[in-house]
Amino acid sequence: QVQLVESGGDLVQAGGSLRLSCAASGRTFSNYDLGWFRQAPGKEREFVATINWSGSTTYYADSVKGRFTISRDNAGSTVYLQMNSLKPEDTAVYYCAAATRGGRSVLLRLSRTYDYWGQGTQVTVSS
Repeated sequence: QVQLVESGGDLVQAGGSLRLSCAASGRTFSNYDLGWFRQAPGKEREFVATINWSGSTTYYADSVKGRFTISRDNAGSTVYLQMNSLKPEDTAVYYCAAATRGGRSVLLRLSRTYDYWGQGTQVTVSS
């Protein structure tokens, strides 16, 4: 079992920045690829970003590319999502998720690939 706890969500004005953190406990952190997803009210959960177990490979949704950066600290068992130039359409509950490493990287864009999920943290961007 892996437990994931997100933090860092807040209310911010458009154009501002936030950094989300997701602390993991349980199994060896470097055994997992990690992802961030988000879900806005009335919408389905959508992929935001993913990072492989070593941190050498990252992928982003087109909607956040160039504005968001995913990173991880394996020694500290934490994954981060730095969000810059925030827009009102970024408003959502943000979830981190963990998938056992070794799978096809293209599948990391799919929520069904992930085995463990955090409880989410609310990000609200005002216009």
